[in-house]
Amino acid sequence: MAKYSIGIDYGTQSGRAVLVEVGTGREVATAVKHYAHGVMDEYLPDGKTRLEHDWALQHPSDYLEVLEITIPEVLAKAQVSPDDVIGLGIDFTACTVLPVDAAGTPLCLKPEYSSHPHSYVKLWKHHAAQEEANALNAIAEERGEKFLKRYGGKISSEWMIPKVWQILNEAPEIYDAADQVLEATDWVISQLTGEVKRNSCTAGYKAIWHKQEGYPPKEFFKALDPRLENVVEAKLSGPIIPIGSKAGEITVEAAKLTGLNPGTAVAVANVDAHVAVPAVGITEPGKLLMIMGTSTCHILLGEKEEIVPGMCGVVEDGVIPGYMGYEAGQSCVGDHFEWFTQNCVPASYHQEAEERGIDIHQLLTEKAAKLQVGESGLLALDWWNGNRSTLVDADLTGVLLGATLLTKPEEIYRALIEATAYGTRMIVETFRSNGVPVEEVYAAGGIAEKNALMMQIYSDVLNMEIKISASSQTPALGSAMFGAVAAGKDRGGYDSITQAAKDMGRVKEDAYTPKRENAGVYDRLFKEYATLYEYFGRGENNVMKTLKKIKAESARKEETVCWNS
Repeated sequence: MAKYSIGIDYGTQSGRAVLVEVGTGREVATAVKHYAHGVMDEYLPDGKTRLEHDWALQHPSDYLEVLEITIPEVLAKAQVSPDDVIGLGIDFTACTVLPVDAAGTPLCLKPEYSSHPHSYVKLWKHHAAQEEANALNAIAEERGEKFLKRYGGKISSEWMIPKVWQILNEAPEIYDAADQVLEATDWVISQLTGEVKRNSCTAGYKAIWHKQEGYPPKEFFKALDPRLENVVEAKLSGPIIPIGSKAGEITVEAAKLTGLNPGTAVAVANVDAHVAVPAVGITEPGKLLMIMGTSTCHILLGEKEEIVPGMCGVVEDGVIPGYMGYEAGQSCVGDHFEWFTQNCVPASYHQEAEERGIDIHQLLTEKAAKLQVGESGLLALDWWNGNRSTLVDADLTGVLLGATLLTKPEEIYRALIEATAYGTRMIVETFRSNGVPVEEVYAAGGIAEKNALMMQIYSDVLNMEIKISASSQTPALGSAMFGAVAAGKDRGGYDSITQAAKDMGRVKEDAYTPKRENAGVYDRLFKEYATLYEYFGRGENNVMKTLKKIKAESARKEETVCWNS
């Protein structure tokens, strides 16, 4: 009798479940649940409480609805009995955090805090803690904190400590009311198993935790803010469990929610990008995986701990046990193109797409594919949502250079695609120049699967072959694999993720190979991109930050006028 494992992938806009056959990796059934509250970046659910610029929140009840709806759906679709499901694993966007009380209840679910922005989940792309991140980095550098080098020289505003500090600075009552601040992925696991167990992946990459050294010392947190001296014990307490371990088992309450049997093994939580690595069969160094969606995350294994400027982090056993796991990323990829189609494409293009029965992205891609490399005369910087790697600066913004009155939408669309490819090349070259080899490139995610033009551009810009994941739900497949590992060999699963990857991880037969003539032109364009990258990104011209400052000042004046009137 076949055995199955379920993987739940929590993305930016939705959660998806995949029922996977253990041993083959065959995806038997899939279900998707869009978050009822979506991404809250303007108002809270009350419709009255307005959010400031750079905020991005979510509602924790949406996460439970994903479990409640998708798991029974995949079981029903496949006609699989819960008796044959041996394990479950989940992954999440990160760093996505929320404050909870001593019972594990999110503070936003309590009436007294339901209209308080800081009581909600702070999504990974919540960038409003940039001031805290800047101060943290300055103090850490001044003190000579050695952890800073492991994170490329900067801690991002997207990460745990800046977000916790922002809560303390702007809403001390929420900070005091919180028994813990948890990664959302760990909170969901606690709802399934009845226990809070922090995973080593998010702790290592997003909360400045080190396998040998633990968190930074109290003296560092005290230097940030005397009120943070005991933040680890007060808000980040609890065991930190290695990925690939078993977090616990489905409780009776969770069984009622999900339809799974009590006692079903649950894997320690993971990050969406990191969990995807074994799903494409990567279990050794030198192979870079790009997980491409709303943002892109780049994951690479190494044998030694090297200091790579501007990386998101290097964590021992952070991806595959026995190796150093390196992470880099771009915070604006799919969001990039969505913004453009919603704000910058004329009605005639939307009408053409509708008449042809195709998506606007497909129409723009078709038109962009007809252009020769360099034909548009355009060059862009991919910073519409800040720069994660290698500059680690959420205050940077986008650039489009070379536009004229004859510039067409498809030319801009292609320039934006190329900009993201240049950003990836910058990351690859930074890895290589700092002693971390990149010998092969893999890609996963909706963009990698659906947009052939984009993947060919990436291959040409990198001048490397790119292998594509065979799964359309790679993180969910990886989570299901970890669920099978949590169950263990005796229950029909695996004793290690490496063994699971050999059987269940896979890529498509066809790969993208670089076109020599295109690669040569892209080399020239990349040099110009690199010049702009340094000019705007390293402080020679801070016009982007000046503009954001003026914008914020204007917004405050407008609010004052509205209030007085």
